Amino acid sequence: MLKHLKSRWFLVALAAVLLLGYTQATLLQPLVQSSWIRQVVVASVMFLMALPLGLGAMAAALKNPVPALLAVVMNSVAVPLAAWGASCGMQLMSADMANGLLIAGATPCTLASAAVWTRRAGGNESVALLVTIITNLFCFLTTPFWLSVTTGEVRSADPHNSFLAMASKLALVVVVPMAVAQLLRLNRSMATWSTEHKLPLGISAQIGILIMVLLGAAQAGQKLNSNLSELFGLAIAVMTFAVLAIHLGVLFLGMYSAHLLKQSREDQIAVGIAGSQKTLMVGLHMATTYFPGTLAMLPMIVFHAGQLLADTIVAAS
Repeated sequence: MLKHLKSRWFLVALAAVLLLGYTQATLLQPLVQSSWIRQVVVASVMFLMALPLGLGAMAAALKNPVPALLAVVMNSVAVPLAAWGASCGMQLMSADMANGLLIAGATPCTLASAAVWTRRAGGNESVALLVTIITNLFCFLTTPFWLSVTTGEVRSADPHNSFLAMASKLALVVVVPMAVAQLLRLNRSMATWSTEHKLPLGISAQIGILIMVLLGAAQAGQKLNSNLSELFGLAIAVMTFAVLAIHLGVLFLGMYSAHLLKQSREDQIAVGIAGSQKTLMVGLHMATTYFPGTLAMLPMIVFHAGQLLADTIVAAS
């Protein structure tokens, strides 16, 4: 039991931090009101996640770019379209949940687990790494595009919600830190150090994610007024079903599409996992920035937890 909890410590901490933020919203308001804190945390997490990534490991995937390109299409087109359809088709889902689902669909592939779960499942890790890099580097274009198309509130006349404003902010807190991390890796000593310290760097990044969850939960806590019953209603159940259906649906769609294109079994697995996983950090940033004080962050959290649990089962099968 203790071993299982240690391997799932982040999910346990995620639930605890979420509850703490909702119940202690008033106490945390001074931190919530400082937007620069969120931006620094996001940029730091993206830097820490990108630092251990060695671009050389992706050379093999470039020799046959079909699996990576297919996974990028799944991640950047199929998932957003599926999320859009679910947000429109499921009337029992609240507006907050629908907006959060659209955000989850529009985010890039996760830096934290796509390659790890691909490797566990016996897939081509280099393909997953390449998809991760591509989708994150271009998320400053793809994420604002999908939210501009699908989310009415973001399409409002507020200049802070324009495509250009969203793109510039994402470039600053996501793309720039990742680029700096990779530039630092050009130094052989730094590359060796960051690779050897991948675990503590990853844990530090996860702590940053927990801080963002805490701040986001505190934002929404004022709306809930500590009435946690809203967190366990029908809307949550519908949203959870939609999230799992989207993730697993695109996972198997990606694998089947790669099979039709006569890609290897290893590449099929990479397309399925990397094409369907989404990053929590970018989703939290978008939810807390453009839908503050709402429950829009919950679908992204459920997506993250769901993909980890579901893909663990898929990888073991």
